[in-house]
Amino acid sequence: VGLGYVHLGQSSNTLSGGEAQRIKLASFLIKGNNANKTLFIFDEPTTGLHFHDIKKLLKALNTLIEQGNTILVIEHNMDMIKCADWVIDIGPEGGDRGGNVVFEGTPEELISVKASYTAKYLKGHLN
Repeated sequence: VGLGYVHLGQSSNTLSGGEAQRIKLASFLIKGNNANKTLFIFDEPTTGLHFHDIKKLLKALNTLIEQGNTILVIEHNMDMIKCADWVIDIGPEGGDRGGNVVFEGTPEELISVKASYTAKYLKGHLN
């Protein structure tokens, strides 16, 4: 899950929020499939990750989905967004000029929405 650089015994207060999220993710992957399905919420889990580590994270998330869990990700990374089953794009900007649902649907449908800044950048990642 992109934590190969973390040392065994490293103090947890030295970890970033994203690193802590990925450690929790790894603990669920180790436990494997159980009867209790879980809703996982990740807030920008790709922040600071190398491209190869993002691929590892996506593989881990897909494993959780295959086990019947649900994944909700708040993210700006286009490689993550293009893999989503469903996107809710909030904007069109931040602060007072944002906070509205600009789009709701698949990444493929999103790229045709003119009011979405996300669509503009996502086009290059889907083609």
